[in-house]
Amino acid sequence: MFKRFKIAKSVKVLLSVMILFFLIAFANREYGTETCNNIFVTIENQHENYYIDKQDVINLLNHGGDDVIIGKPFYDINLKEIENRILTSPYVKETEVFKDLKGNLIVKANLRRPIARIIRSEKKDAYISEEGEILPVTNKFNSRVVLISGKGGEEVIKAETSLLQTNPALFKMIKFINKDNFWKAQIAQIEISENREVIIYPQITKQYVEFGQIEDIEEKFKKLKIFYKRILPLKGWNYYEKVNLKYEGQIIAD
Repeated sequence: MFKRFKIAKSVKVLLSVMILFFLIAFANREYGTETCNNIFVTIENQHENYYIDKQDVINLLNHGGDDVIIGKPFYDINLKEIENRILTSPYVKETEVFKDLKGNLIVKANLRRPIARIIRSEKKDAYISEEGEILPVTNKFNSRVVLISGKGGEEVIKAETSLLQTNPALFKMIKFINKDNFWKAQIAQIEISENREVIIYPQITKQYVEFGQIEDIEEKFKKLKIFYKRILPLKGWNYYEKVNLKYEGQIIAD
C-alpha cells in the first residue's frame, strides 16, 4: 500500500514536471513567433522638461527608420540594444524596455533635468543637468534656469565633461540655488571672471552682488538674505548699486 502511494506520488511529480516543461516550451514558441504589435512610451520627469517626447523616443528605438520595430518578431528584437539606442540621447538618464503579454513593447524613459545654462561666445550654449552633465541646447524647448556667463563660465565646461569633475564648487553653488525657492526665483545670472571671481545679477533688484571666489557658499548666501530681508526694505530695493560679500562677517553696500 505504501509502495503504491509512493509510485502514485512519483507519477504526479513527473506529470507536473512534464506540464511545466510543456508550458515553458509553448511560451518560448509563442514568444519566438509573436510580432511586436505596438509601442507604448512613458516619459518620467517630463514636467517643464520637454526636450524629448514620445515620438523622439520611438525614432531612437527605430534607429531613425533603419530598424522599424512594429511588426518585427520578438525573437529578432534585442531589448538591450534598443535601450542603448534610446540612451544615445543626452537627455535620457535611464530607460527600461520590455514586452508585455499582449505583444506590445513597453518603453520607460527617465529624463535629465537642466538646472543652469552656460552662455558661450564661440560655441553653442549648453545646459548643466542635475547630475552635472553637459547637455546641448535645442530649438524644441528652453528652460528658465540660472545663466552662467563670463570667461570663467566658458572655461569650466571647455572639455565638455561633467561639471562635477571640472568645477565641483560651481556645481555645488548651482545646486544650492536650485534647492532654495527664494534663491531660485531671485538669481538670474552668475558671471565668472577668468580668475574665478563671481558676480551675481538678481531678477528684480537693481544692485549686483560681488560674491568673490566660490567658497563659504552657505555663509555668503546667509549674509545676502539678511541684506534682502532687513536692509533693502528699510532703504528701498533700488537704493544700492552693489553689495559685497567677499569679506567674512561683513556686508558692504554702496
